[in-house]
Amino acid sequence: MHLTVLAASGPTGLSLTRQALERGHIVRAVARNPDRITVPDAPGLTKIVADVFHTDEIDSALEGSELVLSGLGVPKGTKPGVLTAGARSAVASGARVIWLGAYGTGPSATVASALNRLVLKGLGAEVADKVESDAMVTEAGGTVFHAGPLTNKPISPHRRAVGLDASPRASSASWSAGTPLPPRCSTKRRTRSSPAG
Repeated sequence: MHLTVLAASGPTGLSLTRQALERGHIVRAVARNPDRITVPDAPGLTKIVADVFHTDEIDSALEGSELVLSGLGVPKGTKPGVLTAGARSAVASGARVIWLGAYGTGPSATVASALNRLVLKGLGAEVADKVESDAMVTEAGGTVFHAGPLTNKPISPHRRAVGLDASPRASSASWSAGTPLPPRCSTKRRTRSSPAG
């Protein structure tokens, strides 16, 4: 499969890139600074410089992809709207989109614990960006899943993905950045599973 990983230099993007390559996929790993994509060179890997705020760059990076996997987050010092800009381009590419959201925002806010929602309130405008980008992807038929805090712990053999109706209410729910993306924990039910998961 030809797929593109957004924010491939971050912990989640690096994990997605590694796992996709291990499964034999052809991967375009996109980052503002591809030198920070620390995955070893591989025959199916192309590292691409692109910024979601530079429409021509990101549109070119996404062209021809069958699947776009988002590892986008909002690092400190990033201007507002990074998630919305990324979602807009991912959706416009025509590829299937699997989007990382934050547990406790948007539709998952109703099932998250009060503590989880309180912590997220501290993110301010970032929450609105998360909710808007999730909605864009969902409305276009993509898959959005809401993960708790991600870690770099080894992949757990007990990992699982659940729908919002079976979602844990504890604020401590988390998935490892080394864990494959849950294939069906989404704001919109899908039957297909992620090739990276």
